[in-house]
Amino acid sequence: MGPLAGYKLIEIAGIGPSQYGAMLLADLGAEIIRIDRVQAADLGIAVPAKFELLNRGRRSVAVNLKDPSGVETVLRLCEKADGIFEGFRPGVMEQLGLGPEVCMKRNPRLVYGRMTGFGQTGPLAKAAGHDPNYIALTGALDAIGERGGPPILPLNIVGDFGGGGTFLALGMLAGLLESVRSGKGQVIDCAMVDGALSLMTLFYGLQAAGMWHAGRGTNILGGGSHFFGVYRTKDDKHIVIGPVENRFYRLLLEKLNITDPEFKDQFNEARWPELKEKLQAIFLTRTRAEWCELLEGTDACFSPVLTMTEAHEHRHNAERHAFIEIDGVRQPAPAPRFSRTQAEVQRPPAEPGRHTSEVLRDWGFTETDIDSLLEQKAVAQS
Repeated sequence: MGPLAGYKLIEIAGIGPSQYGAMLLADLGAEIIRIDRVQAADLGIAVPAKFELLNRGRRSVAVNLKDPSGVETVLRLCEKADGIFEGFRPGVMEQLGLGPEVCMKRNPRLVYGRMTGFGQTGPLAKAAGHDPNYIALTGALDAIGERGGPPILPLNIVGDFGGGGTFLALGMLAGLLESVRSGKGQVIDCAMVDGALSLMTLFYGLQAAGMWHAGRGTNILGGGSHFFGVYRTKDDKHIVIGPVENRFYRLLLEKLNITDPEFKDQFNEARWPELKEKLQAIFLTRTRAEWCELLEGTDACFSPVLTMTEAHEHRHNAERHAFIEIDGVRQPAPAPRFSRTQAEVQRPPAEPGRHTSEVLRDWGFTETDIDSLLEQKAVAQS
């Protein structure tokens, strides 16, 4: 159904960023075969397969990549694939006998995506790391937090999923489009540091223009201004406002019945701390629900700060069907949306090896081939 229907990709199982990139591509309709390890090792937080939402939409083949027959199995799959992607440190796929040169020799049109933290080259290329390590090198982590406080970790959204998985999916899409035109494949070096740095482009521009200051919680978009931030309400919940544009800001003042002349000088940074305190005092006079009744849906750029439990119940998310339920598990729906080739989740997450025989059969392996591989334990069927 999705716009990528008909494309065939191979995912060498990893965690986090490459999983998310694979989920995005699968949600958009690509047929993705996830190559899991025969002996499942501890890859992170162990949860039942149905809750591994980042694995949704793909069939799983369990392969022993330390067995030559297992490696040959993947190479045969590459012959019929449009692309392959992995999330190991530089050199690991080469050690397994599945590096770009080998795979693309079997299929010159193959788009080969490589997802790492620091990239394929550079002094940190082979160092271990996680999301905060990567975003720390971009200036992003240093910029997030309260005035006078330490940097605050923004979950693992900026590095793993924003700078990592999303850019991997973007890179694969661009590579696939180019290969259709040129008939040639290529290697994509997707580093979370690079992606997260790209997400910071706006702020580097503001810094160059002298409109972004060092120090957390001191800038317009970083929590420094009184008109762009989070406030506590009477019932100890939170709301957020962001009326940067003057006409939206004036509407907020009107809705709050604020006549204090000090609020008129919106961009006087010297007054921001004092005005934040005054706004906080106002927002403490009503509950979150009462503020929603007054402000939500207006151009005051207001929203309630919802918990994950509350998010699916919000009327906007409900009307747009922003959440779906698969196998009894509520989860975000595919994005973005298409008018004709609708994106959808193809199947729930699968345990490793759930589709081994089925996939090999569909991709041209004979029953004799499959039986032999299973007997050799080069592959496994769960």
